[in-house]
Amino acid sequence: MSYENYNHILIERKGKVLTATLNRPEARNAINPALDAELLRFFFEVDQDDECTVLVLTGAGKSFSAGGDIPDMLSSIENIENFEKGYKNGKRILQSMLDCDKPIICRLNGDAVGLGATLAIFCDVVIAANTARIADPHVRIGLVAGDGGAVMWPQLIGYARAKHYLLTGDFMSATEAQEMGLIMYAVPPEELDAKVDEYAQKLANGASKAIKWTKATLNIGLKQMLSSMVDAGFALETVSSRSKDHAEAVSAFVAKRKPEFTGR
Repeated sequence: MSYENYNHILIERKGKVLTATLNRPEARNAINPALDAELLRFFFEVDQDDECTVLVLTGAGKSFSAGGDIPDMLSSIENIENFEKGYKNGKRILQSMLDCDKPIICRLNGDAVGLGATLAIFCDVVIAANTARIADPHVRIGLVAGDGGAVMWPQLIGYARAKHYLLTGDFMSATEAQEMGLIMYAVPPEELDAKVDEYAQKLANGASKAIKWTKATLNIGLKQMLSSMVDAGFALETVSSRSKDHAEAVSAFVAKRKPEFTGR
């Protein structure tokens, strides 16, 4: 399979391993509508790629992904249709990641924030540079953490810790994330490529049918949970996108000042 017409995802094939790099380094790989649409198409195409048995997902530059593109949010505040389309795509992206029969390794080269963190932990294995940080700070910009974080975080680190990090938006280091079980490995940056390559080759050289069907079996419960929660999560996030607190948070970000929330 050839991957054509991708402007914001770099795709490289080495044997059975396909590497996809989110490629908006000037925006810390924030996910704007164009990248969102490409991700939606990409995971579907990877699932149909018989030449690939392992997918590696990473980011260009110093960040994995800063999550949603906040300047884009500013232009969308008065256009609820943009939010609705984005959330509809988000649901399909997460579903396609769980449905993809190839194991997905996240090469967490740098910070993963918000939707970026969700994309990372929806991968099957996360291998991070120990200098990276992870956070889901939806609440810090006046939004409900409805894009899948509320589904996956409790499954990986338990409800007590998940509530702390999702209700506060606090950051954790990759080392802390490994200790809690949110990710699999945190290694020095200079060892990241070797560790990812080693793991990718281990899977690529394994019994591919057994591996992909084991992933499918493991994901049955996650897909059931996603289906039961994601519509409500995205609906509540859409409602919160109309709040004065969200508008204040976006305006404060653009103006580089601290937001003043009123609970409205």
